[in-house]
Order: sequence, then C-alpha cells, then structure tokens
Amino acid sequence: VCVCVCVCVCVCVCVFQYQVGQLYSVAVASKNETGGGEGIEVLKNEPYEKDGEKGQYTHKIYHLKSKVPAFVKMIAPEGSLVFHEKAWNAYPYCRTNDFIIKIETWHKPDHGILENVHKLDAPTWKSVEVVPIDIADGEQVAPADYKAEEDPALFKSAKTGRGPLGPNWKKELVSKADCPRMCAYKLVTVKFKWWGLQNKVESFIHKQEKRIFTNFHRQLFCWIDKWVELTMEDIRRMEAETQKELEENRKKSPIWTSGSDAGLPLLH
Repeated sequence: VCVCVCVCVCVCVCVFQYQVGQLYSVAVASKNETGGGEGIEVLKNEPYEKDGEKGQYTHKIYHLKSKVPAFVKMIAPEGSLVFHEKAWNAYPYCRTNDFIIKIETWHKPDHGILENVHKLDAPTWKSVEVVPIDIADGEQVAPADYKAEEDPALFKSAKTGRGPLGPNWKKELVSKADCPRMCAYKLVTVKFKWWGLQNKVESFIHKQEKRIFTNFHRQLFCWIDKWVELTMEDIRRMEAETQKELEENRKKSPIWTSGSDAGLPLLH
C-alpha cells in the first residue's frame, strides 16, 4: 500500500538562504526533541558524490517510543519503534528514505505555482493530494503548538526587515520583484505493511507530517535573524557540535511531549 501527498510550503527567503535556514533549524529542533533515551542519534553526516550528483549524506536513528499513538505502541514489538533515516541532500533537491516514509523535496524560487514538480506519471499524479501550507495562517496551527514568538504574522526581522506576514502576503509577493521567495515542494509517500492498521497509520503520518512542516517553517522564518548571516562552514561546525550534544542529551532526563499529539521525526 502506498499513499502520496504533495505539500507546498512558501517562505519569503531565497533558495540559498533557505538551505542555511533549514539546516540551522533542523539542528536546533533536533536538540529540542532529544532526551530521556529518546530523540535523534546521528550516525553519519558527510559529503557524497554519485552518478554526477553531489551533496550531503546523513544517516540518523530516531528513537520514538513516546512519539507514536497508543494504538501502535500496544502492538509494536520491543525495539520496533526505532527508525533509520537516510537522506541525500543535493540541494535544491533532497531525497529521504526510511522504513515507513519517503520524502522527496524540490526547492524552487517561486510562490507555489508549479504543478507536478516531481514529474510523476499522469495516473500517479491524479491520485496525489496537494496540500498548500500558509505559514502565516494561525488556523493551520494546533493550539498546543502555538507560540507568539514563532508567529510570522507577528514577527518582524531586525536584520532583513521582512515581516510581519499579512493574510495576503503570498499574493503581494507577485508584485514585489525584489522580495525573495521560494517554495518547498514535498512529495510524501507512505508505505505501511501491518495488516489492519494501514489506513489508520498512513492517515496519522500524513497529518503529523503536515503539522511538522507547518511548525518547522514558521520557526525557520521567525529565527531568520539567528541564521541569516551564517555561512555553510558555520552550519557544518554547528552540525558537528549538535551531533555530540544529541548523544549526551539522549541519555539524560526525558523531554516533554504532549501525549498522543507528539510529533514524528523531523524529516528533510
């Protein structure tokens, strides 16, 4: 069984800036989600080159027992809630695989107007649900996730002057040629093989991925003053430091989660 959803997330930063902001935000969010024996363990983070494609390869392990719904925990064998994620980041194209989820991302310098960016065949594309995300729309954020300091509708960047984002910010981008913009087109494919739970788990995963993408990109925009001046060398140094911190934090006190609403791993 395979279910595909295409999620489109627009942000008013350029494609290069987004790469720095994405990597910075992933590192910070990873630390926030790690502790008490759970969270993210980084096994590899290194450059790769294959068939003319160059990028950064990461292999991470997600320890997730407290982050899945109760109906999965009840029947999951011991040790089965440990997921390996392998990601090939040849920016602006990223490919992520694990046992349940495949996420393929194109980062394009537009405001979400392209169709079938991943060039799927006609029958497959017809079955794909397209889900647009507006990072400034508070209605798309769960009350338990809302933080005023991470609200693009309130935030104004001191370093770039961007924000706050009004209700028509994406339409206004069209008439502002000098304002940077980009869209992350994420094709989320879910495969699940436990008989009797397939539809329920696939639905849960898609719902949680939309939640993660929404919250993550709201944070990325509102954290812009923290990362906009960083170089890729700064980011790689930060990733190395974060890898050490994650291993230490995972062995320490538990992190807080909101029960059944706790998220899935933050995938590229």
